[in-house]
Amino acid sequence: MPVDWDRYLVRIGALLVAALGWHLASTYGFDFFVRFDNVPGPLVVGAEFLAQASSQEFYVHIFHSMQRIAMAYGLAVVLGVTLGVLMGRSRFAEDLILPYIEILRPIPAVAWIPLAILMMPTEQASIVFITFLGALFPIVINTVHGVEQTPKVLVRAARSLGASNAAILWHVVLPGALPSIVAGLAIGMGVAWFSLLAGEIISGQYGIGYFTWSAYTLVEYPKIIIGMLVIGGLGSLCTLLVRKACSPLLRWQTEGAKS
Repeated sequence: MPVDWDRYLVRIGALLVAALGWHLASTYGFDFFVRFDNVPGPLVVGAEFLAQASSQEFYVHIFHSMQRIAMAYGLAVVLGVTLGVLMGRSRFAEDLILPYIEILRPIPAVAWIPLAILMMPTEQASIVFITFLGALFPIVINTVHGVEQTPKVLVRAARSLGASNAAILWHVVLPGALPSIVAGLAIGMGVAWFSLLAGEIISGQYGIGYFTWSAYTLVEYPKIIIGMLVIGGLGSLCTLLVRKACSPLLRWQTEGAKS
């Protein structure tokens, strides 16, 4: 598929416009409902970023965050898709599991921190646990939705041709549910980063969330913005990798009707 460079130019241009607005607001101390008089401008933040990029400790923070995301997200994908398929294919499984999902899902990541510290043997395990919970629920819900939306006529047709339940699941249900599952995986990655940072702020010693919170406590404003931008960049990159990894499985889909 050819690369549509015009779309990338529009996106880059949008980011440059935002950076220009940020620079002007910080330079002239914009103060109308939102205050920019104490916010460092992009040039100051850029200089500080270059300084941090030459520090080994900065990459240690990133490494710890990525390691936690990999462990927690991998567990969430395996368990979330499994539970979602079971719930989508079995009313008994749905009645058995759904109450736990609906009760635990609204609890924010920050509320889990004290219990995770009490339950888990190490701080690392507690952060991974909190991150895992954040990623799990979107994956489960989207998988259930995708499985339940599988046209029954396709299932009946496969069964009439002698397909077993396993064959129907593998060749009919899962391919039909994949768009919803992939959407859940992408959403789950974003929520995983949010949950990870909440855990790192409270109980971490390393990680980009700890880096950002430490900068706030030390009143190092440029480093706060660096932490935020790194979080956004890493989260976007991870979501993009998830979508790219799943795109070969969705080649049968037609492109949307965007103008």
